Amino acid sequence: MTENTQQSNHSAPELPTQYTPADVEGPLYERWVERGYFEADEKSDKPPYTVVIPPPNVTGSLHLGHAFEHTLIDALTRRKRMQGHETLWQPGMDHAGIATQNVVERELAKEGVSRHDLGREAFVERVWQWKNESGGQISGQMRRLGDGVAWSRERFTMDEGLSKAVQTIFKRLYDDELIYRAERIINWCPRCLTAISDIEVEYQDDDGELVSIRYGEGENSIVVATTRAETMLGDTAVAVHPEDERYAHLVGTEIELPLTGRRIPVVADEHVDPEFGTGAVKVTPAHDPNDFEIGRRHDLPNLAVLDERGVITAHGPFQGLDRFEARSAIVGALRAEGRIVAEKRPYTHSVGHCSRCKTTIEPRLSMQWWVKVGPLAQAAGDAVRDGKVKIHPKEMESRYFGWVDNLHDWCISRQLWWGHRIPVWYGPNGEVVCVGPDDEAPTGEGWTQDTDVLDTWFSSGLWPFSTLGWPEQTPSVGKFYPNSVLVTGYDILFFWVARMMMFGLYAMDGTPPFHTIALHGMVRDQFGKKMSKSFGNAVNPLDWMDAYGSDAVRFTLARGANPGVDVPIGEDWVQGSRNFANKIWNATRFALMNGATVEGDLPPAEQLSATDRWILSRLNSVVAEVDAYYDDYQFAKLSDTLFHFAWDEVFDWYVELSKTTFMAGGPAAEVSRRVLGEVLDVTLRLLHPIVPFVTETLWTTLTGGESVVIADWPTDSGFRDAAAEREIETVQQVVTEVRRFRSDQGLQPGQKVPARLELSGTALAPHEAAMRSLLRLQPAGEGFSATASLPVAGATVALDLSGAIDVEAERKRLTKDLGAAEKEKAQATAKLGNEAFLAKAPEKVVDKIRGRLEAAEADIVRITAQLAALPTA
Repeated sequence: MTENTQQSNHSAPELPTQYTPADVEGPLYERWVERGYFEADEKSDKPPYTVVIPPPNVTGSLHLGHAFEHTLIDALTRRKRMQGHETLWQPGMDHAGIATQNVVERELAKEGVSRHDLGREAFVERVWQWKNESGGQISGQMRRLGDGVAWSRERFTMDEGLSKAVQTIFKRLYDDELIYRAERIINWCPRCLTAISDIEVEYQDDDGELVSIRYGEGENSIVVATTRAETMLGDTAVAVHPEDERYAHLVGTEIELPLTGRRIPVVADEHVDPEFGTGAVKVTPAHDPNDFEIGRRHDLPNLAVLDERGVITAHGPFQGLDRFEARSAIVGALRAEGRIVAEKRPYTHSVGHCSRCKTTIEPRLSMQWWVKVGPLAQAAGDAVRDGKVKIHPKEMESRYFGWVDNLHDWCISRQLWWGHRIPVWYGPNGEVVCVGPDDEAPTGEGWTQDTDVLDTWFSSGLWPFSTLGWPEQTPSVGKFYPNSVLVTGYDILFFWVARMMMFGLYAMDGTPPFHTIALHGMVRDQFGKKMSKSFGNAVNPLDWMDAYGSDAVRFTLARGANPGVDVPIGEDWVQGSRNFANKIWNATRFALMNGATVEGDLPPAEQLSATDRWILSRLNSVVAEVDAYYDDYQFAKLSDTLFHFAWDEVFDWYVELSKTTFMAGGPAAEVSRRVLGEVLDVTLRLLHPIVPFVTETLWTTLTGGESVVIADWPTDSGFRDAAAEREIETVQQVVTEVRRFRSDQGLQPGQKVPARLELSGTALAPHEAAMRSLLRLQPAGEGFSATASLPVAGATVALDLSGAIDVEAERKRLTKDLGAAEKEKAQATAKLGNEAFLAKAPEKVVDKIRGRLEAAEADIVRITAQLAALPTA
């Protein structure tokens, strides 16, 4: 079967009567870390297995999304470690530029100072101080969850080595003309006072206004519609489609722009949809990305009318107003001049918001640094198309291609002080020098460094190799790059995954950063709703860990993890997983009390009972199933397989069927004790990657081994016994059918009744004692008179219920229930036969009544059978 390499002689072990996670988990985890189980040796000759942690923000704390993702990664790495791989789960944190700067600025505000009062250098020192004192609390929470990461290798995106990696890649991209500086429209957050990337903008439907404004006079006027009336102050043209005959006479002329005293041209551009609205659009090149492109095509001036805080800068009566205040004021002024043609309020439309502070984004013309993504994105797409990198599940490939094949150049500069400062210096005579990590920065009068920092995703895009020591060709780079798999949510496929693919292929000479991208869904509440503090359904996983144990939280999350699909979760499911942990504990405790052992070899198959051969056959099948599910990242299926095998087959059937063997003693009992020890040993090892704490306690107690963390992963020996499986399935069929009959007759589960089992012609005779024990059946003594006879699977079970139940009382109860069911059937039938009712009633109501009819008919059949089975008076 499976081989346990860590057996040792030990006295009969004992376990406490109750499993208390809080007493076990903390000390166990610290022991694992102290013994170095999670560390990785780059000098090892074992095959490598590498996974990098999606670096949590230094400002963050553990949420259910982290717990979910970490559970999956931990399961993969624990299994690979047990399979003999040199396993590295690389930990670390992201410096989270905007979020961290906001946190520290709020702290300063409490002291009555701003970052500008401190100055840049002192402010950055203050952020480092905050990071060292208060940042990174998630590391301790990861320990609570049981994350098997190599703590000695923990990295931070702003540490010295990763900073060198950032400067190196920037310099290379700059020298290859893949980084450039240009004035373009960017997403600007007036609250965070920085540019943010397209993928950091969250779009939601907001109630706004749609205002139609008449530009020009009389026959030479044009009506345009806008949701941002304040931007009209920066209009430099009106655009129409070249083939729109309505405006052909105006193309090339100028019309008056209301409120400004300026005249602007009418231009013809194919971007305009003549079927949408009036077929004419206002063009504000400095405040809209599409308008910016129109402006470039027609050489229009870029007129900025909003500052970095969203305040009007255009000279006139609106100067100094906030953009939203100006919107109302401008519409009012236009209304007073008779320029408003139509107004629609509320007008629901999609509006971009900053993903961090939720402020409405303002498109803004700004000088920024950009990555020319064309050739990088092409390589990232081709790596998947050519099969170098596999995306799992495969149906997610289309989302990936839809992104990388249509990437716009990436704005990488941020107007912050915390982050990797752009390594470019400007000289007094217009010189521009990009400085690499080994270069000396220019000095002397007039030289200044660029004030912007790099987008946080720039440094995290290097994570799969920078954490291993790149740009140096370290032994860790040689051993652990490329990574084996990236486990991450589909929601950051674009944020992070595409960045790592582009940078990995570029920096590592065409070698992709990982072989497989395994995408999971998002954790939602039990109703499928996104978890959010604003919705009142957010959950702190630490609260559940405190109440039910980390294993229960982990198992619940893993059991819901279907590839690429969102995961609903509720507290009652965690309670159910806690019950499973208790079941494992109690069943193992019972087994140990009855002498279950892993000592010695398993007896040959000819010495095993059918029950023993059945469970060993099923055990090896489960090992094969679990391996296949792991290789396909089917965490929900492998967890469900283990749950049902452990609870149903091992604990509810094998242990129960073996009790009579243990009680009888002798050689057969010794064989079953060894088989039970084997089954528990393998089952605990299979469960360990998902529920590490309870399995560690039980496995070391059962086997005397050092730790299940470093035990061998079970392998399928190939042993199968189809005949034994059929035999035990027949036993289960008989037991299940008789139990159902007992329940139907109102017998208590522990109530004993006389019975005669006719088993001739079947393979059930060896199991009679076990079946009688499971079914609480006494031998048929003198005066036995069968009141019911159940033919099941070729056998007959005759029962004498005459002294077990009050027949008349039971008949009255069943007759009353039958009458109620017949009444329910009659009422439902009458409603469904009423054509007028069917014509008016909603389909859901009709379906509900049909369901009531079906249930009533089933009850009538069941109760009638129960009445017929009652003994006659």
